Amino acid sequence: MTASIRAADALAQRLYLAGCRRAFGMPGGEVLTLVDALERAGITFILCHHENAAGFMAEGAHHVDGAPAVLVATVGPGAMNGVNVVANADQDRVPMIVLTGCVDADEAETYTHQVLDHRAVFTPITKATFTLTPNAAAVQADKAVRIAMGQAGGRCGPVLVDVPISVADASVAPVRVARPPAASAAIGAKALATARDWLSTSERPIMLAGLDAVRDEAGPQIRALCEAHNIPLVTTYKGKGLLPEDHSLALGGAGLSPKADTHLLPLFREADLILLAGYDPIEMRTGWRDVWDPASQNVLDIAHDANTHGMHSATLEVVAHVGDTLAALQDVAPRDRWNVSDRRAALRADFAAEDWGPGSVVEVCRDVLPPRTIATADSGAHRILLSQQWECDAPRTLLQSSGLCTMGCALPLAIGAKRAAPDRAVVGFMGDAGFLMVAGELASAAALGLPVIFVVFVDRSLALIEMKQRQRQMANAGVDFGATDHAAIARAFGGNGVTVADRAALRAALVEAQDADTFTLIACEIDRRAYDGRI
Repeated sequence: MTASIRAADALAQRLYLAGCRRAFGMPGGEVLTLVDALERAGITFILCHHENAAGFMAEGAHHVDGAPAVLVATVGPGAMNGVNVVANADQDRVPMIVLTGCVDADEAETYTHQVLDHRAVFTPITKATFTLTPNAAAVQADKAVRIAMGQAGGRCGPVLVDVPISVADASVAPVRVARPPAASAAIGAKALATARDWLSTSERPIMLAGLDAVRDEAGPQIRALCEAHNIPLVTTYKGKGLLPEDHSLALGGAGLSPKADTHLLPLFREADLILLAGYDPIEMRTGWRDVWDPASQNVLDIAHDANTHGMHSATLEVVAHVGDTLAALQDVAPRDRWNVSDRRAALRADFAAEDWGPGSVVEVCRDVLPPRTIATADSGAHRILLSQQWECDAPRTLLQSSGLCTMGCALPLAIGAKRAAPDRAVVGFMGDAGFLMVAGELASAAALGLPVIFVVFVDRSLALIEMKQRQRQMANAGVDFGATDHAAIARAFGGNGVTVADRAALRAALVEAQDADTFTLIACEIDRRAYDGRI
């Protein structure tokens, strides 16, 4: 007779089959069996210092290995600390399995300490929630994986599995459930014929690609179609790199920069064919609402979900695999089409770096760090500038919170990415305010024992918010803070720390950081108004 296993083992084994090799979190007594089961299944549990940061580390690893991110949080306050990163995963379409411990239902009838309805809290910000039961543990784990990965339809996102203490230890039969992924939907014959006709007659086509195209790994099909038909490409921030951004047809990222929009939005208004390749407008500011007019322009919208957001309309909407759909348009006969090289040059010139400031910090880092570097960016003025300046040569090489725009994400995203890709250069860009939110996770960086690099823009202000105050002619309030020796903090945690105020010093620090045996934090001192006119 086959020996029984614990329900927690059935859950962990299914996660292992999904490719999960790391779980991040902060343990408590209620999740000790879960942690033990993960380790036994071959999934390393990585101790972090706050659940929100742990979730971003898990996301960083996901963008490298493609497996669902795994966050572990204990009952009550542990689970609540993870709410922000779970909401972020929901808005950024990140497949995340959130494992929480909970008090047994019978016990909760008379015991009130740390008793909280996790599912009620997480239901609005997840794709599904489960309370693990012994005999259905393997099936529930399979459902959680398939729903999180979008294999059951729709976009990726987080799923909560709440594990009662006694259920984790319950003996169950060793059942493995591993269904094949669902077949991708395909564009219908009539819709395909319409799209091909539009492309064959178009003189001014343009493409906008986003999160769904990244998920479908549609970069090769995007490149082939753009090159065959001279179609310029704009991406959302998280779509950067679908076409290498040194390519003559790559116009870079769009999302939050009014300065970039002055160049990009007119192109979409002038186009006679707009190809929305996995474009998810959750990343965009309101300026991208109703930019084009389907009554006078042909708009093909290829996405994983039907358009219920109302940010834009389309002439033809297709819920299908992005890459396969674009490939089906590939053999349309090419023709003479518009040339936007002058506008690309003007756009790039508008973001040229200054002698010293945030733009030159980005420029020096991009010049010194090798190809395929993974960069992460925190929210703030620097992220808007970075997303325009930083050229990506592949997808998933600039990681950020672009749907929820949460602060404090760059440092843990970089740590998680470095854990999953120890041989690649990883750099995290953050403002000084965002860094101070997660400074304790430098202990996690030290434990990593690898040369991940953190670049902090030090202006002692919430620069983006302060700029908005001035633009609205409001008094300065609640945006400035005192000086902190960021480099000293890094050294106190066992890393290298250096403060720089010019290009040469930054370049030298970056060269040295790549050969270090621990993390390096480079504090770049800039003027608090250095972003004026830059974003």
